[in-house]
Amino acid sequence: MNIISILIIAVIVMSAIIFHEVAHGWVANQCGDPTAKEQGRLSLNPLKHIDPIGTVLIPGVLIYLRFIGVQTFVFGWAKPVPVNFLRLRRPKTDMIWVGMAGPFVNVVMAISFSLLIHIPMFEKYGDVTALAVFVNLLLAVFNMIPIPPLDGSRLVMGLLPAALGRIYGQLERYGILIVVVLLYLGVFEWAVFPVVQFLGGLLGVNFV
Repeated sequence: MNIISILIIAVIVMSAIIFHEVAHGWVANQCGDPTAKEQGRLSLNPLKHIDPIGTVLIPGVLIYLRFIGVQTFVFGWAKPVPVNFLRLRRPKTDMIWVGMAGPFVNVVMAISFSLLIHIPMFEKYGDVTALAVFVNLLLAVFNMIPIPPLDGSRLVMGLLPAALGRIYGQLERYGILIVVVLLYLGVFEWAVFPVVQFLGGLLGVNFV
């Protein structure tokens, strides 16, 4: 992996994450919560979404380790777009729409890139567009896992009765820890990657 490859990966990943986060804030604003808009987070400017630890430090160290030959699973996160669910017009229902907005945008982006692969003028960039499809599908599928604070948990929270939802929501304080543990136990390799491969196949893109 050379420096050009690292830069291309970084641009693709950051684009997927930024559109994902902005989608949450945009839908929240449409549903009555302007918190993200008030804080200037409905922006495609990467600087608005960078988390010093999750976007820079941890991915940077992991990418460097891969660069020098150490096999690591590269992951990270952006600064979450703020959503105040209490300001939504219909909190339980709108919570679902806000949560699904991010994965939905990533699926739309994956479909768009998959179409580019079949346009002759973009054929020479096939590897890059296939990578963009993979990253966006991976982000969409990964975030649909129902572990708070991942987006899939917003769907579950919106469907559960209020009392059970409050109990379920208490997992959020341990969510990132649970995700990290599952990552390094290899759970996502058999739970997420096969789904990504299947969806890629539906779009006519095979990931090697």
